[in-house]
Amino acid sequence: MPTITKEQIQAFRQFLNTHRSFIIAGHKEPDGDCISSCIVLAQIVQKSGKPFQLISAGPFKRPELKRYEQRFARTVQEPAAQELSGTGLIIADCSEIQRLGDMGCDFSRYDRFIIDHHKTSAAEGSAAIIYPDSPATAYLVQQLYEQLVGTPDAKTASLLFFGLAADTGFFRFLTENSADIFHAAARLTAQGASPRVIYDEMTSGKPYSTRKLLGLMLDRAERKLNGRVIITYETMEDTRTLGQEGRDSDSLYQLLLAVSGVEAVAFVRQETDRSCTVGLRSRDTLDVSAIAAKFGGGGHKNAAGLSTEGTIPVLVSRLLAEFEKSLQHAGTAT
Repeated sequence: MPTITKEQIQAFRQFLNTHRSFIIAGHKEPDGDCISSCIVLAQIVQKSGKPFQLISAGPFKRPELKRYEQRFARTVQEPAAQELSGTGLIIADCSEIQRLGDMGCDFSRYDRFIIDHHKTSAAEGSAAIIYPDSPATAYLVQQLYEQLVGTPDAKTASLLFFGLAADTGFFRFLTENSADIFHAAARLTAQGASPRVIYDEMTSGKPYSTRKLLGLMLDRAERKLNGRVIITYETMEDTRTLGQEGRDSDSLYQLLLAVSGVEAVAFVRQETDRSCTVGLRSRDTLDVSAIAAKFGGGGHKNAAGLSTEGTIPVLVSRLLAEFEKSLQHAGTAT
């Protein structure tokens, strides 16, 4: 697993030293890895004695994230023009400015430092620490904290453990090459992070409506391409009646990927009359980030997403065509 180099640590330290204030942001619709990484990066900046703004476009629909929402502003207090060059933008868990969401700010005007682990990351014109083989951005941020600040206290250790657990499916996505990740997690538990408490926070407190919506998604699920792909969907009416308090997509993917012979799952949600968001998950060798990239999205090899114009029937047809190509390319032709 990746170890941040001394040169990268020095580059981040230099970024801190050469700016007077900071904006710290992660992607819209944040997850646990994004939120914990942003908060701990803010702590690093705070330790340097520099002011910062911690921002997120939200929404904070996941129950385990509600407790952190009040720490994030939804709008940016932009500096005066003469102060613009002295303000640095630190982006966590994504690299594309458009993924930060609409917060009424032209982020392209700021010097940027990106810390990310997505396979489709691109950081043209920005300083960056990007490791697609890192299971979580929080793992990279933990290394920065330990090198620049020192041993984290119990609260910081718990935040980092939460981020690490969120993006590894509480470590079930890790492989035999993940010893360094478990060593990092062990350092956090040694400082007071409780796996039992964090697991309970991540998995409990779900609204009843998310259980009903999960049942609806399962009922609609259809096996395609000789059973290798399962697709399901959520309409705007579903969102209005059952999805206002969030959804439990992780459980949906876990249940459907457990079906014998299934290699990938696609979940399509109609956001507006003319646009959809899509979540993609896969097992083993099938790279869903490559499929997401065809629609302007991205992510990891086995977990990716996208937002695009279209309606559910049209998008399902296009997705199936791309899945068929990918399966054929992988030598598992349908």
